[in-house]
Amino acid sequence: MFIGDLDKVVSLLLSLSGRLLRVETTLDTLDPDTEHHERLPLLEKKRQLMRQLSEAQDLKDHVDRREQAVSRVLARCLSPEQHRDYSHFVKMKAALLVEQRQLEDKIRLGEEQLRGEFSFPEREKNF
Repeated sequence: MFIGDLDKVVSLLLSLSGRLLRVETTLDTLDPDTEHHERLPLLEKKRQLMRQLSEAQDLKDHVDRREQAVSRVLARCLSPEQHRDYSHFVKMKAALLVEQRQLEDKIRLGEEQLRGEFSFPEREKNF
């Protein structure tokens, strides 16, 4: 159960961080003359994502405390080598989730760039 919860919380943190970054990027790229009523929904979305990210970090802290408790119990049941393997697995699980998300984001960005490249010649014909 702990490993499943770790997976879910890390995925949630990564998802919220990515969404927050996209909203901040959109806000940064808006024309300074953009009307306040157009900017307001993005600012509200940013506040909402920041709250959710804070709550997700609280969940991660709770999962970290659970991991310590599970580790203490397992230290009594496993050999030192098995316990080291378990600890390594837990650390690698989170690191691999982060790496997987980064690769997925790079793939998505590359696909978006490819779609953008193929649409540029069509745009030039229209000008």
